[in-house]
Amino acid sequence: MSEDDPLERLSGAVPGPRTAEHIPALRAYESQNVTHLADDFPVFWESARGATVVDVDGNRYLDLTAAFGVANVGHANPRVTAAVADQAERLMHGMGDVHPTAVRARLLERLAQILPPGLKKTFLATTGSEAVEAALKTATLATGRSRFASYRGAYHGLSLGALTVCGIDKFREPFAPALGQRALLLDYPGSDETADGAIARTRAELTGHTDVAALLIEPIQGRAGCIVPPPGYLSAVRALCDDLGILMIVDEIYTGFGRTGTWFAVDREGVLPDIICIGKAMGSGFPISAAVGRAEVMDAWPLSNGEALHTSTYLGNPMGCAAALATIGELARRHLPARAAALEPFLRSRLNALTSRRVVVGVRGRGLLWGVQLANPGVAAATVKRALRAGLILLQSGAAGDVIAITPPLVITERQLARAVEILEAAIDAIE
Repeated sequence: MSEDDPLERLSGAVPGPRTAEHIPALRAYESQNVTHLADDFPVFWESARGATVVDVDGNRYLDLTAAFGVANVGHANPRVTAAVADQAERLMHGMGDVHPTAVRARLLERLAQILPPGLKKTFLATTGSEAVEAALKTATLATGRSRFASYRGAYHGLSLGALTVCGIDKFREPFAPALGQRALLLDYPGSDETADGAIARTRAELTGHTDVAALLIEPIQGRAGCIVPPPGYLSAVRALCDDLGILMIVDEIYTGFGRTGTWFAVDREGVLPDIICIGKAMGSGFPISAAVGRAEVMDAWPLSNGEALHTSTYLGNPMGCAAALATIGELARRHLPARAAALEPFLRSRLNALTSRRVVVGVRGRGLLWGVQLANPGVAAATVKRALRAGLILLQSGAAGDVIAITPPLVITERQLARAVEILEAAIDAIE
């Protein structure tokens, strides 16, 4: 076994005694809403590299989450960590909208080169929800309207502005009194529909709503359980938005940077959104995101006179920009979008084989973004915990929690991926 191709290795119980030592601190000092703590879950991470994670007890796991889809170029990618370290030695922090940095200018230029042609004016941000809110503000300025359309099952972040377009009720309902007008929620189509039928329904749902500034869509719904629309639907949405005079905002925070087999999921159908939101894998773990749009849309913002209407202290943080540039470089150098596409048939075949199990309802996905839908949330939770004890990190997903998300680092080797699926199969078989 190569050092670049490690498999799982358990040195003791999972979770282990050192994990147990850290739990009291979280119970005492962290908001009780943040981390679920139980006797059998979670483990405390100590380090990670490539497609493996090591916990504080020395147990090594294969990672099929890429830490929420962040580590596309691998955990602790040497070129990314070197770029961040070099930048930190010279300049850790700039002055956002006052005194910019050269590395920020280089990143803005590079983003315009890899994004769909025509998307070239950028708002840099820190989190995905912040990028979404910048996009919503832009659409309001560009259209003079303030309502939005999004989809049931949509997840665009959990800040107050992003919650207005959230399509998962459990996240929105506790804060509904503070949110004002909710987005017009549309039905997100599945791959079992035709694009013609789905877009006819979308048109009917939007008809008569003349106050809509923009339609916000994930090209594949991630948090909802990896829902893949029928081929041609995104193109049809683009045409419908043009017809109705509303903007199309595409949330590629999860699907971007090679995850689905192309640089961005919209590339598959040649769709040019008015604004695209990106984040997660953009900085390989260093927080950075962006809303990037067509110049004629983004120029709805007034020219800065020294006081920006939308900014933040960490806008264009130099280390974040360095991480993003190095990440883009690694995606290109190692041809990782194409690699995700090349691994798709193998993963599709192995996951589809799981549908012979009684507790597996269905499988869907693209590239290295997949969802395995199980009989109920309890089965999904039990699968995640059983797999963890066997050396595999999985993420429970789906609006109801009944889906296992499969989103490994794009650098995962075929041997690692095959072994990870074996552990998943064994966990499901044990529950079955």
